[in-house]
Amino acid sequence: MTNKLSISIVIPVFNEEESLNRLYNELTRVLEQFVSWEIIFVDDGSDDNSYPVLKKLVDEDSRVVAIRFYKNFGKAEALSEGFKHTRGNIIITMDADLQDDPVEIPNLVNKIQEGWDLVSGWKRSRKDPLSKRIPSRIFNFVTRKFTGINIHDFNCGLKAYKRKVIDSLHIYGGLHRYIPAMAGQKGFSVTEIEVHHRPRKFGQTKYGGNRLVHGFFDLLTML
Repeated sequence: MTNKLSISIVIPVFNEEESLNRLYNELTRVLEQFVSWEIIFVDDGSDDNSYPVLKKLVDEDSRVVAIRFYKNFGKAEALSEGFKHTRGNIIITMDADLQDDPVEIPNLVNKIQEGWDLVSGWKRSRKDPLSKRIPSRIFNFVTRKFTGINIHDFNCGLKAYKRKVIDSLHIYGGLHRYIPAMAGQKGFSVTEIEVHHRPRKFGQTKYGGNRLVHGFFDLLTML
């Protein structure tokens, strides 16, 4: 890896206390190959012990930042706030539930170095129940057709961005689902790579059936 790279990892957190120490340990093992890196956790109003766990990580490692919301604002707001605190020239986003595998980070970075502005993960072999996979397939099919961005998994949490992409985005509500489409609208190059997806071990999914309906209204907003 070139020594000019600086990597920022942005991770929204909502009630993931059991996952956070393991996620940190996995991330640091992967990130040690880079000269400069930071991990930015955004606690989106957790009501478990997530923030005390994050605070301990911050106290022990100066490369870790923890931002805390006083209530749950949602993933878009958490990402947006995390982006404001990044210093890297490549920004990686991922979820905190351990389903996104940190070993994919170098693969995302390599794809960015090929010249792409945004690289989205594709959970081709998705380890989620059918009740999540079917609505997701519908959502992704419709989004591809309406936006013209030909990727399979718009809502995958695991993505890599050049700095200029996040500096140009204004995301709120449910628009985090459409970041690749929004970037494409602004003329940035967008691609995807297959990424390893893992079963959830701790906590509960934050997915609800009403997300599909809300997602289509957000699509109209974005368009």
